Amino acid sequence: MRAPPDGNGALPGRLGALLRAGDAIWWGQATAEPRTLTRALVAHRHALARGGRLRVFVGIGGSGTLRPEQADVIDFFGYAAGGPHRTLAEAGVLDILPSHYSHIPGLIHSGALPVDVVMLQVSPPDEQGRHSLGMAHEYLTAALEKARVVIGEVDPAVPWTQGSVYLKADDFALLVRAELPPLSLEPAAPGPAEQAIARHLAGWIQDGATLQVGIGRIPEAVLSALHDRRDLGLHSGAVGDGVAALAEAGVLTNARKSVDAGVGIGGILMGGERLRRWAHRNPGFALRGTDYTHDPGVLASQHRLVAMNSALEVDLTGQVNAEVAGGVYVGAVGGAVDFLRGAARSRGGLPVVALPSTARGVSRIVARLAGPVSTPRCDAGLIVTEHGVADLRGRTLSQRVRRMIDIAAPEHRADLERHAFEALRRCGAAFSAGG
Repeated sequence: MRAPPDGNGALPGRLGALLRAGDAIWWGQATAEPRTLTRALVAHRHALARGGRLRVFVGIGGSGTLRPEQADVIDFFGYAAGGPHRTLAEAGVLDILPSHYSHIPGLIHSGALPVDVVMLQVSPPDEQGRHSLGMAHEYLTAALEKARVVIGEVDPAVPWTQGSVYLKADDFALLVRAELPPLSLEPAAPGPAEQAIARHLAGWIQDGATLQVGIGRIPEAVLSALHDRRDLGLHSGAVGDGVAALAEAGVLTNARKSVDAGVGIGGILMGGERLRRWAHRNPGFALRGTDYTHDPGVLASQHRLVAMNSALEVDLTGQVNAEVAGGVYVGAVGGAVDFLRGAARSRGGLPVVALPSTARGVSRIVARLAGPVSTPRCDAGLIVTEHGVADLRGRTLSQRVRRMIDIAAPEHRADLERHAFEALRRCGAAFSAGG
């Protein structure tokens, strides 16, 4: 049933021959979305659903492919509501999976998360006829093991990347040519707050550290502040343009890594053309599945693992909300807890949550979270804002309160002081005059 990637005529009909009503369909998130296939799916969803419904797993959004009105025949479920997928959450049509990111492969293998069809964006084949997964491995490697149908979209602009899984033409039920270029996700230039955060955090990162970075302006600002270091390593889920810049500058060598020495490890490329060019056929970089990038034993074994993650808000005791803002699901539990715990167990590691102290004039250091506890206070390490670093490791609740107030925006500190006793009382703790 497979067709060569030399034309996409009658694509809806070819998809219709493979899909069944009730199918759960997965594809790569963000930059790894195979848009020729996904756009055909949503445009012809009524015919493809055959009078029933389809299910689509939703990760971080990078395009406007998925829209609330498509819920007429598509049930959206997933772990994240980032980027354009926020519109699904706001419309109440995204069924959230409140799971640690590291649990997703196991949930797939157990059958708790159904996988019927996987749509992939892949590179052109190498000399051995192997297509790489190009931009992402993540949970796709687990999904491939369970899928009834694998459909591929070959894009000549997608890099051929080292990985743990490669596919040949016969592995696909259908193979088509990409009609759109791969998505680029390049963060906006960091502002004064992000630059100040980067300066504070960079002072804690030593030569030879292994980096895990999230996505957005803060991680890119931190990476830009590390060009005077030596022999940094990479073990991360997301990999952005700042990683390529460090590598090209000779700073990111992976030479001192205790695991995968000489090779940077990532789960997904989330950047632009510079990153794709750097990753293409790069023997010093490899993509791996979530069951490896987020494995607690692998993380704990890394040398000086610095885990940098973000948050929507952090309370005075170190509890983190990374999911809900203004009553709308806009983030995810994600992999923050996995990486923070791994960094805490790593020799010389740093578990970091970094965020600007305010958003639209409202303090993001709060006496009480407005959303769920995505990361419990017991996993809090370093909390960083543009006003400094609060090292909460080994600190009592009352000591934490004082350190958190010190890194809040000055105009909000008096109000936080007034609510500090109430915050501690809810925890059953005393408010110490010391600390």
